[in-house]
Amino acid sequence: MIEMRSDTFTLPTQEMLQAIQTARLGDDVYGEDPTVNQLQELAAKKIGKEAALLMPSGTMANLSTLLAQCQRGTKILVGNESDIYIYEAGGASICGGLVYEPLPTQSNGEILLGDIKNAFPDNPSDPQYVLPALLCLENPHNRMGGIPLSLKYLRSVYKFAHDHNIPVHMDGARVFNAAVAQKIQPQKIAQYADTVMFCLSKGLSAPIGSIIAGPAYVIKKIHRVRKMLGGGMRQAGIIAAPGIVALQDIGDRLKYDHENAALFASGLQKIQGVEIVNQVVTNTILFRLTDTTFSEQKLIELLHKKGLNISDFGHGRLRAVTHLGITKDDVRTAVKIIASVLK
Repeated sequence: MIEMRSDTFTLPTQEMLQAIQTARLGDDVYGEDPTVNQLQELAAKKIGKEAALLMPSGTMANLSTLLAQCQRGTKILVGNESDIYIYEAGGASICGGLVYEPLPTQSNGEILLGDIKNAFPDNPSDPQYVLPALLCLENPHNRMGGIPLSLKYLRSVYKFAHDHNIPVHMDGARVFNAAVAQKIQPQKIAQYADTVMFCLSKGLSAPIGSIIAGPAYVIKKIHRVRKMLGGGMRQAGIIAAPGIVALQDIGDRLKYDHENAALFASGLQKIQGVEIVNQVVTNTILFRLTDTTFSEQKLIELLHKKGLNISDFGHGRLRAVTHLGITKDDVRTAVKIIASVLK
């Protein structure tokens, strides 16, 4: 089966499995797992932040960050197409009494500065208004096709947020993909956010875990929230060990995934009845059917029977994602399978 539904389907490498077997372990709730501590120090350095914390998932990392920085009854500004708003079960409202204010997401993943400004009341002293406490950006933007946000845009939003005394949180689940695509170091991106979350278990291929990074005093607050949410882990070095390998071994890996995504998009463009939706710059390809013979779900079922998995992505779109488990031969085969089914 050629698995292109998501890069969450990556499997750990042999080096990662070996690292798990030989990891030095301790009780991380006591802060005594040496492998976890090593990962957190490495992650903070990689992303250019003072401190970092290992989390079981990106969802818990995002939620803990929102709860740690926002008081009940305040609002968080999010894109209406963001993962935090759509895919994380409303946790900030349920657990923290926070209000989501969804702002329009542009096709390049940006939230217009004008829309952000309009989310601030003209008279903040008026008790009728819910006040903004945090701005969330997603980079690269998943539902917009893995498009990285420009440094110029990030800089302008960061300045505006700080001029208005609210922090910026970046859901950077695939931020290393953004850095590779833009040919810059991830620290260049992360400098325009107070806190940054990134996943170890997507394109980086570790089996589990995400990282939240930021100022040490904020990470300390997030650590407490993680415990409250049930995220305190014991001998978590078995999770941290493959994460260390992932961060040490990024190299040209993600670049190869991006090349395969471009190859796949190029193949799809030659198939009658298929239209590419996004500019393919990272590892995500969004496309739609112009031929109404098949529904999206029917195509997914037929492709599965022929050995290819892709996913429905809403708004009449289909998604395919390249990752460690996908080779160039897989990409070429996937294109042939889609062409044969549509034909």
